[in-house]
Amino acid sequence: MAFDIKICGLKTDETLAAALAGGASHVGFIFFAKSPRYVEPVEAGRLRQSAIGRAKAVAVSVDADDAFLDRIVAEMRPDILQLHGSESPARVAEVKARHGLPVMKAMAISEAADLERIKPFIGIADRFLFDAKPPKGSQLPGGNGVAFDWKVLAALDADVDYMLSGGLNAANIGDALRQANPPGIDISSGVESAPGVKDPALIEQFFRAVRAARDDRAA
Repeated sequence: MAFDIKICGLKTDETLAAALAGGASHVGFIFFAKSPRYVEPVEAGRLRQSAIGRAKAVAVSVDADDAFLDRIVAEMRPDILQLHGSESPARVAEVKARHGLPVMKAMAISEAADLERIKPFIGIADRFLFDAKPPKGSQLPGGNGVAFDWKVLAALDADVDYMLSGGLNAANIGDALRQANPPGIDISSGVESAPGVKDPALIEQFFRAVRAARDDRAA
């Protein structure tokens, strides 16, 4: 199985180019107005043109209604929809049926018991994204730069496909890969110089750290 790397919350040509140059398999665009990473769907549609044939474009929304999802799909034309709110299994099924696109469902994790909540989504969501629970007072469901105990994922069934997210950066990615051995990873704030401001140098540094960590594991 291929190892996937998603750089999420992209807003500029320069940072998208850095993500693609590093070998990102997925590039994410945020459609949540409270996020400093918010981008208009039409702008995301323009940006994602350079990713066609190189990386899958992911549209990230939070409890979006049908009208907004319709607009995102029409203007951006994503490859994948990521639902990062409190969407139910029924809502995930509705979104898949309405748009004919694969859906990745984000789940907030802090302890092994939280993994029980994925069971109703199995067979409905095409993939999961496991993120840390937001800090108290945060208005953002993701992109908070906090991690959870990756070792809890050892209890996960091997056939559950997911991306690991939450607090990843160049300094800790080696530990994350050793402890969780995820099939994919997702990073946002860990490659930013300020909230919502991606840094091409940090993106490049992260890819180097991932390659080094994976080489160490292979050795």
